[in-house]
Amino acid sequence: MTKWIHIGNWYIESSEKERKAKRLPVAITEEEFANVVKHTKMMKHKVAFLLAFGSGLRVSEIIKLCPEEINIKEKKILIIQGKGRKDRVVPLPKGFKEEHLKFFPMEYNNLKSGVRSLEKSFKSSCCASGLTKTKPTIHFHSLRHGFGSRAAKMGIPIHHIRTLMGHANIATTNVYLELNPQEALKSYEENF
Repeated sequence: MTKWIHIGNWYIESSEKERKAKRLPVAITEEEFANVVKHTKMMKHKVAFLLAFGSGLRVSEIIKLCPEEINIKEKKILIIQGKGRKDRVVPLPKGFKEEHLKFFPMEYNNLKSGVRSLEKSFKSSCCASGLTKTKPTIHFHSLRHGFGSRAAKMGIPIHHIRTLMGHANIATTNVYLELNPQEALKSYEENF
């Protein structure tokens, strides 16, 4: 889009591109997550929410996840061909049980749980828990943002968070530092 700047009697074409305001992502906290799960009816949806919040998985990765990619003994999940066609290993969320394996792959199980179904269920659970009153723009990806935000808050190095979340660019992961400015404030207090 061409932008014209008015200077005196002249209009000069601006070569600067107009940038959209960048908003911080809406992340869900541990307390909010527990309350949302309490208001979720179907177990398969609870398991999906747990994977997004506890392992940082994208909804598309949850749908395609197979039982053989989940290693309960070693407490890890192998994500095969995630976004960008990259493989990665993520931690198994605390609270994941062997009986949860019967819900995978979600894409083909008898209760058919697609992306839209999970998103709708999450939004419904957020409404039932009252979370949409304080965070009206919350969405399924907020579970993943909650994982990144918690990891940054716990002091996990940003390049490790980047690896766990499968980000191609560290700048994408840096947003979680902005969501948790406590370390920056602590550093300021210690040094000034």
